[in-house]
Amino acid sequence: MRIGLVTCAKLPEPDPDAPLLHDALVARGHQPVLLAWDRDAGEIEPFDRVLLRSPWNYYRAPRRFLEWLERVDRETHLLNPLDVVRWNVHKRYLLELEARGVSIVPSCIVERGATSDVRDVVDKRGWEDVVVKPCISAASWRTRRFPRGHTEEAAQYIGHLARDGDVLVQPFLPGAVEPGERSLVWVDGVLTHAIRKRPHFDGQDESVTADGPPTAGERAMAGRILGPIADRIAYARIDVFPDRRGRPLVSEVELIEPSLFFRHGPEALTRLVARLEQGSDARV
Repeated sequence: MRIGLVTCAKLPEPDPDAPLLHDALVARGHQPVLLAWDRDAGEIEPFDRVLLRSPWNYYRAPRRFLEWLERVDRETHLLNPLDVVRWNVHKRYLLELEARGVSIVPSCIVERGATSDVRDVVDKRGWEDVVVKPCISAASWRTRRFPRGHTEEAAQYIGHLARDGDVLVQPFLPGAVEPGERSLVWVDGVLTHAIRKRPHFDGQDESVTADGPPTAGERAMAGRILGPIADRIAYARIDVFPDRRGRPLVSEVELIEPSLFFRHGPEALTRLVARLEQGSDARV
């Protein structure tokens, strides 16, 4: 099969998953082709599958990104599917998950063009300090933390971001730093492995280490989150960290361009290739 791997013209950092996926596909007799969404402005070449992998700058032009995906979707089989991408691109999905009974990091959305009294939000919700980010963002882009006592600065920053789009405000929880965020990798119906991350804000590096295998509780949580779309998606990454009582809270569900940390979980790579081969004449 000819498989398009969606990326961007200039990666902001190396993608350690890319060479492993490329080699695994070639070993199975496939032809993987890098497809930069922000460089291709002409006809979409014919592909048997197109897999979203590292379009890591999509949040800078989300409308153009989705329009490009619409063209791809008309021509080939896109994974993950377009409607799932549309749902996942805006952090409002967290509130939808909460309404379905999923425990998320407490979240408040300030609509585009609105103003917010951060002090009122902090006092009413009992938040010690807050993290502010655009509702369409990735890689901690324009993400800042404001401790208590900096509410005026936070309000100014929210107002600044709200000129461009909706803004997500959340409490900063110590569990995000220690023990850190736990990322659960899900491929074709199975949680394959987990890694531990320490957060990074603008200009900081992220720390990534292998972690223990997914627990029964985490598998049940993944089922609640992904159940409605599990048979339609190829991969997901669920990021969680503990609240002050140690209970896991979902911070993000990544369905567009997550690193899947194949070096820490080779099974994920094997399952992803197999998922791409479903319904094909791939060599066994």
